[in-house]
Amino acid sequence: MEHLFIEFFQNTGFYLCDYRHVVMIIVGSIFIYLGIVKHYEPLLLVPIGFGMLVGNIPVFEGLGLGIYEDNSVLHYLYYGVTLGIYPPLIFLGIGAMTDFSTLLARPVLMLLGAAAQAGVFITFLGALALGFAPNEAASIGIIGGADGPTAIFLSAKLAPTLIGPIAVAAYSYMALVPVIQPPIMNLLTTKKERLIRMEEPRIVSKREKILFPIIAFLLCCFLAPAALPLLGMLCFGNLLKEAVVTERLAVAARNAIIDSVTILLGLTVGASTQGNVFLTPQSVGIFALGAFSFCVATACGLLFAKLMNLFLKTKINPLIGAAGVSAVPDSARVVQMVGQKEDPTNFLLMHAMAPNISGVIGSALAAGVLWSFMS
Repeated sequence: MEHLFIEFFQNTGFYLCDYRHVVMIIVGSIFIYLGIVKHYEPLLLVPIGFGMLVGNIPVFEGLGLGIYEDNSVLHYLYYGVTLGIYPPLIFLGIGAMTDFSTLLARPVLMLLGAAAQAGVFITFLGALALGFAPNEAASIGIIGGADGPTAIFLSAKLAPTLIGPIAVAAYSYMALVPVIQPPIMNLLTTKKERLIRMEEPRIVSKREKILFPIIAFLLCCFLAPAALPLLGMLCFGNLLKEAVVTERLAVAARNAIIDSVTILLGLTVGASTQGNVFLTPQSVGIFALGAFSFCVATACGLLFAKLMNLFLKTKINPLIGAAGVSAVPDSARVVQMVGQKEDPTNFLLMHAMAPNISGVIGSALAAGVLWSFMS
């Protein structure tokens, strides 16, 4: 009887567990807490956090339970990440819920989204200097775009062994936008600049809205063909939204499809953080470089907005430069929050959406350029 009890105990997770599993379970619990209690990107952090709990239940290898076992259900679901299937589907949904009219009303603001991508390439060089291989450095650099799907897509193509830490880092910094960005915004702008009021944007016609996703897709993908899977789906989703006659498809894309894919992506990315695989010095380095990349991208957007004001007759509020990272719409909301701390009657949200949207396009283009060079 005692022998049976010992044998049973040796088959439990309590016996098989080591400190790495415990650490990742604590991290997953923190993610769930931040999502539910603090409302930091709950649609991302709650699935990822629970996925961490799922991935760090110790099991015997060979039973077909772990995400890294070829015959497990989680492994099959993880194919959507490793093969780069989930990110384009998320871009389809983003396109179907995004209004590009603020960008069309003042196209010059697109430059702020482009400027924020400087953080991607600066971090790429930093990762190379720290000894990461070129393909790994490219995947790490894209974290600065604060675009989880793009980071996952590029990692799947260039550095599949790093998908776990890169994805978790990208989504962590996306969720922590309200914490990370305001100090940088306050440091790099003056009170006078934060009080700048922007003129009302012009009204954009329906024809412009319909033509934009078609023309943007052709121009961007001729420039960087490797961005086709992401930008193609983004522009297609937006065309479904603006064409009106395809509203039923647009509703499916921005609701059922993106919600289903977000659940699967979050859960499997979280489960990939298996303690004995995830907790390495390399992962710590990726998190540090990711934070650096995100901060540099925010700073580049802000500083470029200040540079533009040297040449523009009608000044822009440099705070909107921080929305050049592609954490849609959170970074635009942070711009609104910081601006209203200085002046509660100053509404910057719709203006910030222009660089925010162009940041999505810019990060996808940056990923396409890096992929084409690294391939």
